[in-house]
Amino acid sequence: MTTTDHTGPTVDRASVLAKVKRNILPVAFLLYAFNYMDRAAIGYAQLTMSESLGIDLATYGTVAAIFFVAYTVLEVPSNIIMKKVGARIWLARIAITWGLVTMATGFVQNTTQLYIARIALGIAEAGLFPGLLLFMTYWFVTQDRSRGIAGFSLAQPVALLVGSVTAGLILDHVEWFGLESWQWVFILQGAPPVLLGVWVLLYLADRPSKARWLTTDEAAALEGDISREYQAEDDGEMEISLDAVKNPRILYLAFINLLYAVGLYGMTFFLPQVVAQLNPSYSPTDIGLVGAIPYVCGAIAMLLVARYSDLAGSRKPIVMATLAVAVLGLVITMVFRETPAIGIVGLCLLAIGVFSYLGPFWALASEALSRSQTAVGLATINAIAAAGGFFGPFVIGKTSVAGDVIFSLIFPAVCMSLAIVLLIWVKPASDDSPAVQTETI
Repeated sequence: MTTTDHTGPTVDRASVLAKVKRNILPVAFLLYAFNYMDRAAIGYAQLTMSESLGIDLATYGTVAAIFFVAYTVLEVPSNIIMKKVGARIWLARIAITWGLVTMATGFVQNTTQLYIARIALGIAEAGLFPGLLLFMTYWFVTQDRSRGIAGFSLAQPVALLVGSVTAGLILDHVEWFGLESWQWVFILQGAPPVLLGVWVLLYLADRPSKARWLTTDEAAALEGDISREYQAEDDGEMEISLDAVKNPRILYLAFINLLYAVGLYGMTFFLPQVVAQLNPSYSPTDIGLVGAIPYVCGAIAMLLVARYSDLAGSRKPIVMATLAVAVLGLVITMVFRETPAIGIVGLCLLAIGVFSYLGPFWALASEALSRSQTAVGLATINAIAAAGGFFGPFVIGKTSVAGDVIFSLIFPAVCMSLAIVLLIWVKPASDDSPAVQTETI
């Protein structure tokens, strides 16, 4: 397949897309992988940290949730800054600072210091995910964007899979230089993003016109295709619009995403505790290995569903179906809590649902924005959803009675069920252009 800009020669669009995938997606993937691994590291560290610092499940839920306080507030400002200074500088800053904060968390000595470390981590990480979503709009046209988003969002289940296995092994085997094993979970998982951030600062291309691995014609054609989708010529700067904050369609989608996030982060921060409750005889290594199984299933499903979403072109029914699978998984885990094998199947369905949701939902959201609204709009949706990241762990922790975290899964199940209902009123746009899509709910 080929494409032509208005003034330049014909170029091979498939070849350009392949180059973008090879050069952009691996960097975005690694950034998001280490980001999510470090954010979720506390879930496994908690297995032994609770004894050292005297943390019960209710306190742990609050510690996990408080991360989202500053994170939520700073999402939109972060994307605005990235639009001003460029993706290379800003994504590097985010990676380096969150890596350093994660490593520092390994040296906290009491609950107060842990609270401070989690708030600092939220400040450091704020803006990475919406920044990467915005970054995708610089490189992928609409018809390829769901797969582009899923390509780096695949890092989420992969990061949790790798983090699950490595954290379990660290907890059982690493106690170097007088430090406890839970401290090494933070130190060893926090170091890689610092190095990655330095690489991003030195080598990442902000947009096609700055990519040395694209020819001048290829870069111009790609930027031309993307600009025409937004009904405006891309001058390389693009005006920032705050209209998305008041756009009812965006706010509605953001609230749906908030309800989804309750389930996502409930799983992210409490899956180790759920696995431990399903089979109390498991060691930390066992919990890490068994806990990795749902993430394998989620990663595979994410790719398949994203591809189907782009081919089908109809996002809403697919998003609803993924949420339904997630709710079914939660119900199975709660009902079969005394049967570990079936309980793990439920967790696998939960992972399949929450991870498959990402590609089609964010494609749906990005298609609802005009070009000038992308920076603020995507960040607004993610910022509001981050509130679900606060309420999910907080409520699950507070409603856990005598260590019974499985009973508390009813809260994310109800939230995601409500999200399915609300999606019914998201009407399909009457036109393919983003300008029209912002007018409908």
